[in-house]
Formats: sequence, C-alpha cells, structure tokens
Amino acid sequence: MRYVYIIITLIGLVGCQSKVNKLDLSYLNGYWEIEKVTFPDGSEKEYTVNTSIDYIEVKDQKGFRKKVQPNFNGNYHTSNDAEMFSIYENNGVFTLDYKTDLSEWHEKIISLSENSFTVLSEENIKYRYRKFEPINLEQ
Repeated sequence: MRYVYIIITLIGLVGCQSKVNKLDLSYLNGYWEIEKVTFPDGSEKEYTVNTSIDYIEVKDQKGFRKKVQPNFNGNYHTSNDAEMFSIYENNGVFTLDYKTDLSEWHEKIISLSENSFTVLSEENIKYRYRKFEPINLEQ
C-alpha cells in the first residue's frame, strides 16, 4: 500500500509541473535579471544585485537578447551587440537556439511565467531569471 501512495504522489508532482506553451513565449519580452544559477552538482549561486540585465525581444519565434545597464534616472545604457535566437518546439519543449559570429548554443525553457523564467543550458546549468524592477528614487 505504501508503494501506491508513493506512485500517486509522484504522478501528482509530475502532473502539477507547468508546461510552457506557445502563447507563453510573449512573456519573454522585456527586461530580466538573473536571480539564481544551479550547477550540475546541485550547488547554487544567488544574485541579489545585478549591474547588467538582459533585454529580450521576441516576435514570431525569433528574437534577440541584449545586455543593458540600468541608470538611476530610469534609462538604460546599451551596446549595439545582440545575441540573435530562434525558438523551436520539439515534443512540447521549447528551445532557444542562439547563433553569433563566434558561437552557437541552445537553452531549453524549463518554466515561463509573466514574472520569471528558467532555462537549462547544454551543460546542465539552470538559469533562473526574474522580471527586472527599476529602482525608483523619487518615492
């Protein structure tokens, strides 16, 4: 009987995991900051302060990511460098396929919501991002 409970619990946990769908991909648009990195050995690195953030723009399953630096006046300093990517779906899993002049890599989208997303790199490193909230000094 104990095994039945374990199996039911495992099925429930798997069934409760949110699956990314095509309509969710628009959530990627905007400014994001890294929150946490989880390495293959299970160790983690938390980021409480970020001097640079990512700006992501997606349209028709193609997009780009740029590093930007927020200023205290609400503006952003950026370079002209951008990492172009395409989004592919394979068996219900969405993958960001990046290609630059120097490199190519892939990241699987593990979870995606309006306020956070997580990707898994080819090296089994998990990157968790949260929506960037600018600092408002006028309050």
